[in-house]
Formats: sequence, structure tokens, C-alpha cells
Amino acid sequence: MTEIASEPGGECILWCAQCGTCSGSCPNVLWMNHSPRKIIALARAGKRVEVLSSNSMWCCATCHLCTVRCPRGVELPELMHVLECMSTHEGLASGKVSTPAMYRTLVGSVKGQGRVHELGVMGRFFLRTNPLAALRMAPVGLKLLLHGRLPLRAEKIEGTDQIMAIVKEARKEAQTVGGKK
Repeated sequence: MTEIASEPGGECILWCAQCGTCSGSCPNVLWMNHSPRKIIALARAGKRVEVLSSNSMWCCATCHLCTVRCPRGVELPELMHVLECMSTHEGLASGKVSTPAMYRTLVGSVKGQGRVHELGVMGRFFLRTNPLAALRMAPVGLKLLLHGRLPLRAEKIEGTDQIMAIVKEARKEAQTVGGKK
């Protein structure tokens, strides 16, 4: 718990009164392995692997409804972001949720072209997660192509070296999550 609390945004784990208002307010709680209240309880109990391998933080919509209703002002979306970073860094991200794969795919696109190339992102994403799902999306992709809304080639932009420097700096910062370098 102290490791989570020491991260920016993770200190709110100490403020929680375990009232359950967050879980009652969360629009996505039905899809979570553990409710927001239980995630905090598990983290406090030292159940690190159970917390970081949960899908709960990846289901957070960052709508802040929990924070608005929380009597202690716990910034739960901030905590969920901290847990996402720790989960990804330690390779414990739930295999049932495709969000980590999408993050990696988007960053790869930005590193390569300096921007998000939708066709390339979706192709790589489906290869990483479920190639057969691409077949279900093919009719939508074809319509987008025919209407000129999905370019076949990504346009390079100026300043990609600056973007690479930002990505490199962000990776350096991400490697220090949890005190690991």
C-alpha cells in the first residue's frame, strides 16, 4: 500500500473511509472484477497481484462521478491511473481487457509517423488482440475507405524528433513507477 500511496495520485488510498459510495456511483462497476471500494480494500490488505491483475482500473471511464459523490474527496480516477501504470509496468495487465494493447499500439503509431494513423493502428491492434475481430470490422473499414475517411498511408509530420523526445522522456518517467528504474 505504501508503494501505491507514494505515487502522485496514489495518496488518496489513505483517505478512503470504505463507505462504498464510489462503487454505488460507478457506471462501469458491473464489468469490473472488483468494485472501486474493494480495489482500495485489497490494496490496503497488500493483495498487490490481485489488484494489479484486475480489470477494474481499465474499466474506469474517468467520469469522476465517484469523486464528486465521495464524502472524503478521494480522487479515484487518479488512483486507477496509477494502478494502470503499475499494472502495465509489471506485466500484470489483465489479458481480458484490450486497453493496454491499444495504448502500446497508439504510442507505436505516434513514434513512427508523429501522429495516429487509424488504419495502421487498427491493423496492429487486431493482430495483437484478436485477428478474427478484424473481419467483423471489415465492412465498417471498407465504408470509411470508400468515403475517403480512412487514408491508406499516414502523412508524416514535421517535428517527429521532438515527439520522439517527449515519448522517450515519458518512458523514463514511467519506468520509475513503483520506485523501479
